[in-house]
Amino acid sequence: MSDVHLSKISLESVPAPKEAVIDAHYDFFAPLDAQGHIDLSAWKHARALCFVHRKDKDGTVQHGLLIHRPGGTGGSTWVFDYELGQGDEESGFRFESHAFVVGAFVAIRDADGHSQTYRVAQVKPA
Repeated sequence: MSDVHLSKISLESVPAPKEAVIDAHYDFFAPLDAQGHIDLSAWKHARALCFVHRKDKDGTVQHGLLIHRPGGTGGSTWVFDYELGQGDEESGFRFESHAFVVGAFVAIRDADGHSQTYRVAQVKPA
């Protein structure tokens, strides 16, 4: 297998009603294929390098990992896990089929089931 090339993906929250539960900025690192989809095979070889930084509007920063889990739409799901095994995961809604390209929209669901829409603000080599 060739070297795994990671991309840094930056997500910005989309203006939402003031009742929005999640208001954060994410930077995460993942191997993407030529169309901008997360490459599961490459992730398996570089999972320790696939991490996330979440910055809340109050400045709090959380660090975690991008994890691939069984279950969910299509039989699997991608999650941001901040403390392994603690139930604090945030799941990417249909991350397995989204292309991470600038301007695209994605949704993230918190551990309580609340979702927020984000815009891909930047994709660049890590």
